[in-house]
Amino acid sequence: MRSFQGKVAVVTGAASGIGAALVRALLAEGALVAASDVAELPETGARGYRVDVTDRDAVYAHAAEVAGEFGRVDLVVNNAGVALKGTVRQMSDEDFRWVVDTNFWGVVHGTRAFLPHLVESRGSLVNVSSVFGLIGVPSQSAYNAAKFAVRGFTEALRQELRGTGVGVSCVHPGGVKTNIARNARTSVPAERAAFGRSLDRVAMTTPDTAARVILSGARRDRARILVGPDAYVIDALPRLLGSLYQPLVTRLFRR
Repeated sequence: MRSFQGKVAVVTGAASGIGAALVRALLAEGALVAASDVAELPETGARGYRVDVTDRDAVYAHAAEVAGEFGRVDLVVNNAGVALKGTVRQMSDEDFRWVVDTNFWGVVHGTRAFLPHLVESRGSLVNVSSVFGLIGVPSQSAYNAAKFAVRGFTEALRQELRGTGVGVSCVHPGGVKTNIARNARTSVPAERAAFGRSLDRVAMTTPDTAARVILSGARRDRARILVGPDAYVIDALPRLLGSLYQPLVTRLFRR
């Protein structure tokens, strides 16, 4: 897909952050955009939908509605995500499910619901994982589990779809200046403000830059799209050090 001009693009988690930036960038390129979120969407010129990606039936109904209204679907970006800080011993089952249901099952629902339309259009699928889908991080086991799962799911699907004309990309953003930290949950409520500040400090990339990188990678059908200079460093750690990266990460995240 060399151009998004006149293409129908679907973006989840579109109310803010990377999702909102993707909507703006796609509209600027002349795409027709179906934007969804559980939160209220800003007025951008996109067609807005209120969709909870954890609700399988709602996502399938959304896919049918978008295909019916626009006549086709050319690009799907499964971007919706949430954050949680808590050790395995601290976190509740409810919080663990909240992360996995949104960050992993939301991607699965969006992929499976829209895939028949993408096969028909020979379009592109972009699933957003994280650099925490490349390395394990203390206090991020639930987030790691979901984002590693997105990576494995997407890489397997790319191989399954070889020869169909459907592009499949997995995105691994590093620190991006979004509201995900402010909306995060923490197993220890007193740590929430500090957690938000710590994520803000390491955010090196703006949402608009992230959107440009993601769309450029999708145009080129890149299997793995790394967003931000920190993403390249983190991607290299397990390649160079193997499991020896873990003590280094432990020290960094205890600062």
